[in-house]
Amino acid sequence: MPHSLTKIWIHLIFGTKERMPFIKESFEKKLYEYIKQIIESDFKSLLYTINGTSDHIHILMLQNQNYSIADFAKNIKGNSSHWINQNGFLKAKFAWQTGYGAFSVSESMIEDVKKYILNQKEHHRKISFAEEYKKFEEKYGLVNENR
Repeated sequence: MPHSLTKIWIHLIFGTKERMPFIKESFEKKLYEYIKQIIESDFKSLLYTINGTSDHIHILMLQNQNYSIADFAKNIKGNSSHWINQNGFLKAKFAWQTGYGAFSVSESMIEDVKKYILNQKEHHRKISFAEEYKKFEEKYGLVNENR
């Protein structure tokens, strides 16, 4: 086979430092558009959907095989936190948490995951981000050694 072919959907999740409610409605959509530009321009990847709450975001994207998930997370988080601070959207200094969650999504589940991501604000009226993340860890058999 002369070419490498991949099609890997990634559900990427990360939160604000110390889960502070820093993502304000006043700039939330601009932030999502900025992240879309990073994913599509810098990484030549497809952003399928993005949404979140005041303390975290979810991204569903089609991963470009030339970049690692760590590359995506590092650059999205670094560039977007710099962008938020440079634009003066907050009085406090903005930062993302150190880690992230990244989960592969089967083709058959893409629309379900998209609906889940788009419903974040309603979803988090019932469950906190910390509780949600713990459920992801349990569902995917992950161990968080920082607990």
